[in-house]
Amino acid sequence: MISPSASVSPEAIVLDSARVWDLAQVRERAVVGERVIVGRGAYVGTGVTIGAESKIQNYALVYEPAEIGKGVFIGPGAVLTNDRLPRAVTSAMLQKQPAHWDPVGVRVLDGASIGAGAICVAPITVGKWAMVAAGAVVTRDVPDYALVAGNPAQQLGWVGRRGERLYQATDDSHRWLCPQSEESYVENDEGILSIERQA
Repeated sequence: MISPSASVSPEAIVLDSARVWDLAQVRERAVVGERVIVGRGAYVGTGVTIGAESKIQNYALVYEPAEIGKGVFIGPGAVLTNDRLPRAVTSAMLQKQPAHWDPVGVRVLDGASIGAGAICVAPITVGKWAMVAAGAVVTRDVPDYALVAGNPAQQLGWVGRRGERLYQATDDSHRWLCPQSEESYVENDEGILSIERQA
């Protein structure tokens, strides 16, 4: 379903089960996967890929060459940038053209969430099932399952697949538990991993 007021390039690939709402723009060579929702006024840049089951909420801006995994949530008004050194002009005060810069992207891995109004400053990767708090400004990579907030964003803890903040097990300082599901996670030098999914 594509709203009549949406602007979708004929060069974009939007799967039949996806929904693109009013005033959204999907640019050339973008790929919008199965059951993806692109909200009102959202922008999906040239060549951006969005994995199945993801939600790009109202007025989010996803600039190329972003890569969005499966089941990703991009909150209302969030921005994924693509220029580390933004300038409108060259040093000679001539307006920059595409040949004057190399866009860099934000990668958001499967299951991760970017909160409302957050800004992800490329180039960074937001790890699987990570949670970026509303209004955060992310300037460096976010580990899998990490909870980050603030400006610049700092890690506050870990979250599970349900989005709940994990708590540390009393019998093992390397084991973390979800308060809802009691799913277990183990912390090592590289981060945190669901125990059931280590194999």
